[in-house]
Amino acid sequence: MKKELRVRPIKNGTVIDHIAAGQALNVLKILGIIGQTDAVISAVTNVPSQAMGTKDIVKVEGRELAPHEVDKIALIAPSATINIVREYKVKEKHKVALPSVIEGLVRCANPNCISNTNEPVISKFTVNKREKGVQLRCVYCERVISENIVEHLL
Repeated sequence: MKKELRVRPIKNGTVIDHIAAGQALNVLKILGIIGQTDAVISAVTNVPSQAMGTKDIVKVEGRELAPHEVDKIALIAPSATINIVREYKVKEKHKVALPSVIEGLVRCANPNCISNTNEPVISKFTVNKREKGVQLRCVYCERVISENIVEHLL
């Protein structure tokens, strides 16, 4: 017997595809969707994928993502694609892009970094894409963040 995964299509909204397996809940956290919500959300985890082995997918009805949300998603899911759906059809589709430098999106892991003091300094990191994910290097103290980046997001 053939089993088939069925997730209801959305009329208008955003589908985030090609998320690394296990990261769908972190994507929801980035979008501020935690606890109760009135939004119609579909989060599918560990879906078979020819390109990735397994992947996660998040569908958000009635919402298109802001650029800063897409930038944050790129940090934890650098292979993700963003699909904008209108009237049940994909109207726009693009891959997330990792910038070479990010500002004001991530808190430095070093508590003594100048970006974590009361000084008027915005956090700033250089971004390196690695085979096993993303590596961030603070431009002020050179602390590297390569694991659990979602825990450092502002």
